Amino acid sequence: MRRALLCSLVLTAAACAGPEMSYRPAPQILPPHIKRISIRQIKNKTQQFGLEDKFILRMRDEFLRDGRYPVVPDKDADGVVAVTITRYILIPTQYDPVLTPTAYKLRVVVDLQFIDRATNTLVFEEGNLEGVHLYTASTLLGGKTEEQAREFIWDLLARDVAKRVIEGFGSVSGTSKRGMSSEPPPNQPLPALPSRPVNPNPY
Repeated sequence: MRRALLCSLVLTAAACAGPEMSYRPAPQILPPHIKRISIRQIKNKTQQFGLEDKFILRMRDEFLRDGRYPVVPDKDADGVVAVTITRYILIPTQYDPVLTPTAYKLRVVVDLQFIDRATNTLVFEEGNLEGVHLYTASTLLGGKTEEQAREFIWDLLARDVAKRVIEGFGSVSGTSKRGMSSEPPPNQPLPALPSRPVNPNPY
């Protein structure tokens, strides 16, 4: 009976201590004086023209839907959301027998910063937020165009940006640069292989 009581006490202590023992980073939420935000014009560092136009509209819709921070012009804002599109990578993943692509992987990477407008200081930054979408070509039943795939990614990234700003540290996180280094820069040709020197006397 004593052994059973001891086991019961140990199990109870473990159950009570479990949640407190887990690591919970302190949320990094916005300073209390920030009541209204603005969304700065998105910077586009890729060679894909016009990506920022629809993305900023989706971001604005996401903040308005949440409603906790009114979106106002920059001059009336307490804090500023600044986003940069850094990578746009479209890769064929499947081909038909004549080597026509039938499926693609679209990957868009952005950097997020939030600026305290009163002090003009950086409150936080979150690098390499990533939106990925796998889809079949529009020539197949149920397939998508590249534009439709982009719309899907704007939805994903807009939710991530709003969640990171409103709910703070740990709500979303970007991918490491090391994990991205295996892919070539967007829209850049692969480096040419060195040519083999020609032997002037082959025989």
